[in-house]
Amino acid sequence: MKIIDKPEILYGELSTPRKIRTRGLLRISPGMLWIMLFLSIPALSLIVISFTTRGAYGEIEWVFTLENYKRLAGYSLFGWSPDYLKILLRSIIAGLITTVVCIILSYPLAFFISTRDKATRYLWLTALIIPFWTNLVIRTYAWQIVLAPGLPIAKLAALLHLVPPGSPLYPSPFAVYIGMISAFLPFVALPLYSSVEKLDWSLVEAANDLYCGKWRVFHQAILPQTLPGLSVGAILTFIPAMGMFLIPDLLGGAKYMLVGNLIQQQFGKSRDWPFGAAVSLALMSLTLIALVILNRKGGKMEML
Repeated sequence: MKIIDKPEILYGELSTPRKIRTRGLLRISPGMLWIMLFLSIPALSLIVISFTTRGAYGEIEWVFTLENYKRLAGYSLFGWSPDYLKILLRSIIAGLITTVVCIILSYPLAFFISTRDKATRYLWLTALIIPFWTNLVIRTYAWQIVLAPGLPIAKLAALLHLVPPGSPLYPSPFAVYIGMISAFLPFVALPLYSSVEKLDWSLVEAANDLYCGKWRVFHQAILPQTLPGLSVGAILTFIPAMGMFLIPDLLGGAKYMLVGNLIQQQFGKSRDWPFGAAVSLALMSLTLIALVILNRKGGKMEML
């Protein structure tokens, strides 16, 4: 049965479905081309390179093998070792801890800013955004100064016997988490603030009138309304935190390596591009899994 290309008026212009489809394809083609050039083609290149072999001088030899993935799983000539799997697990844990702490800190911060008068509110928002005005490298080096042995934080840690007297707080996992939380806190606080600002307080008042406890008021009246901002903040924090390499490198040293540091080493000093590509694909897989889980969790919480 032949489909008749019936003319119709769209936005005050006589057109046909075929012309509308053609116009739509022309409009999205620059974006699709951009995605293909800078996302799809590099991703496909990584997939191909991850199955190749590293040459004696760091060059890529087009001998296809599964050794890179076996190595990532811990298998080598000397038996099985969980070192790389530990790095992947540590990266997931670091991303989770950073995200959870940022969420815990962002909720009171978002409520505090949203309850200020307009003039003061914009000052607090500016103070929250100010870290973005400085490069992340400079901010991370600043934490090295703040955590130095002669400053109050290190002295307090020495007083509590957390570190030896006169020792800095870096390199250490504590310094890594401090740096990552400070770097990603605005990514959670700003979307949450946007949701809190639109909060329907009549629902909160109704929950209080029904003698709900504080936790139930939050769970039933506040959390569902702030879930869109919370979901965005969690995604913007967890995924880049899991692949972060700069902060662990400067504040953690060799004591706290994440998957981002492992990838940086393979493409840098080690010149093992095939193994680096395999690790990169593992990180991309973890990212996609995290997106699916966050999407499903967000959908279930919206139904509550």
